[in-house]
Amino acid sequence: MIKWKDEYSIGIDRIDDEHKKLVEIANRAYEILNNNFYIDKYDKIVEILKELEDYTVFHFNDEENYMRQIGYKKFFSHKIEHEEFIQKIKSVDLNKIDYNQDKYLLEIINFIVDWLVKHILEKDKLIVSDK
Repeated sequence: MIKWKDEYSIGIDRIDDEHKKLVEIANRAYEILNNNFYIDKYDKIVEILKELEDYTVFHFNDEENYMRQIGYKKFFSHKIEHEEFIQKIKSVDLNKIDYNQDKYLLEIINFIVDWLVKHILEKDKLIVSDK
């Protein structure tokens, strides 16, 4: 589970709100992981992965448009990181998930949280400090 911290804010309300939505998606994945009433979580996992993919595509496009508007110098390297994240989500083997749902869901959650926090703190904050 991840809680939004003020230190994650980059100071651009729209982008901060989108980051909060990504945190919300990660937290819902965590809730699925810990819900013992779901005997088979496969459909829920597929649903959360699809939402994550769709929302990150939307968010990354929005963030990249903002970077282009301000003439951000590190745009291309930043865009590559976004593309790598989306490829990682798209490359999840749904067949493997079905055999050990909790293990793979935990791996997905850890990947999302680690990447998101690191990316915000190390890359996204540079967008506003580089203006």
